[in-house]
Parts: sequence; structure tokens; C-alpha cells
Amino acid sequence: MTQSLPAELAAAVGPQATTAQIPLPPTFESVQDERRYRKQQLAAGFRLFGRFGFSEGVAGHITVRDPENPGWFWVNPFGMSFHHITASDLIMVDHQGTVLVGNALVNRAAFVIHSQVHKARPDAIAAAHSHSIHGKAFSTLGIKLDPITQDACAFYRDHGLYTDYLGVVSEMDEGERIAAALGNDKAAILQNHGLLTVGQSVAEAVWWFITMERSCQAQLLAMAAGTPKLIDHDVAATSHAQLGSSLAGWFQAQPLFEQILRSEPDLLD
Repeated sequence: MTQSLPAELAAAVGPQATTAQIPLPPTFESVQDERRYRKQQLAAGFRLFGRFGFSEGVAGHITVRDPENPGWFWVNPFGMSFHHITASDLIMVDHQGTVLVGNALVNRAAFVIHSQVHKARPDAIAAAHSHSIHGKAFSTLGIKLDPITQDACAFYRDHGLYTDYLGVVSEMDEGERIAAALGNDKAAILQNHGLLTVGQSVAEAVWWFITMERSCQAQLLAMAAGTPKLIDHDVAATSHAQLGSSLAGWFQAQPLFEQILRSEPDLLD
């Protein structure tokens, strides 16, 4: 789907013809078409996580709500490599962890965390969590990201911090506390654990995770070298308005999704 350039993205482009178009999230004529699209986007998200090295054994999960039954969500089979996941491999579970579609195990931590996040955030169509190396390293500091780079400003005053690490997440009340720490933000740092992001699409949630991981890496490098200079509040807030919207997150993910879909088309199966 394309339309004239939205105002929130206008500042990011140069002079253009009045007929210039920009791709926007698609709309669907049937729930079956939308389900197929969401599952294919989810499989693409896992392939990107694999390519970026976000896997750590069997840890990590991305979920997307089912468009017909938004209380249920699609997730990766427990123990399957991110590099191999296809749309047909995905399983659908309810918020009690019961597998409704598919014939595979579900990661208990996946439904404990994601069920409570989706319950608390009806606007969150997708959620992503993994034990990426820089995210989990940064999480041990028990602090939030500072506005020290333009990219980090996407999270300025827009991410939470969960400090109550109790081991592998297995109880629903801990999922509730994680959701509470996320609040209305786009992301949360789970202390001694890793990162969590949400979005109104798979692409958005995946993009926030990727750029948050990189922002953690950048801050770790800057702190190791010296004392990073903070971006002024007004500038950081303006940058957040330009970079941190749902549409901006979806749009920034598109080159990566186009790349993985072209290089690994089998994920659509």
C-alpha cells in the first residue's frame, strides 16, 4: 500500500515531486490474508534475529496476535533454530499456554511474558524478546539508555526498567510485573536478563529490538571510553517525535525485511 508522504516522515526526506509515494503497512480484505501476512512477517523476524546473532540456545521469542482471535498469539516452536523457522512452523497458543494450532512445544517463558504483555497492552500486536549479547550486558547495569545518540533518542522517556530478576520466568505474576514495568512504553530493559520490545506490527517490534540492541552496544562502548555527552532534553524529545513513532519503526524495518525475504524466500512456506 502507498500514499502521499505522512507528515511525521516528511522531515526525513528531501525535496520531492508532489506525486512521490511512500509504502505504508498493508490492509487486508480477509482475516485469512492478514493471518498469512502476520505469520510470514513473524518468520522473517526470526530469520533476522538469527542473522543478527540474537539466539542463545533455546531462549528468545517473538509473538504476534492472531487477527481473528486477538487473545491468542503465534510464536516459535520451542527449541527450533531461528535460522530455520518458516511460517508453517509457527504455533498458536492461548494465554494459558495451550497449543491451539501446531504440533510442537511452547516455551513457558514465552507465554508467561507475552501473554501478560499482550493482556496489558491491547495496542501491542507483536512483542519481541531475546538474550542478545549487548542487551543482556547492558541490562546488568540496572540503568536505562541515555540519549547519547540519535538512534537512542527513539527510546527517550519511552522505555521501562524491570529490576526484579527471579530466574527463568515461569510464573504468571512475574509476567504481570514485567508488563507493568513496560507500561505504555515501546520497550523495557529486563535487568540481568535482556531486552523486550513491542509494536503495532511484527516489523515495528523487531526494528525496536534491533536498534535498541545497537543502542546498548553504543552506550557500552562510549562508557568504556569515557563519559558520554548527553543530548539536550529538547533535542532528544524532538528526535523521539521524529524517530520513535509506530510508523517510523515499521518504515525503518522495511529494508531489512526486504533483504531477508529476497535472500531466504523459503521462510514464506
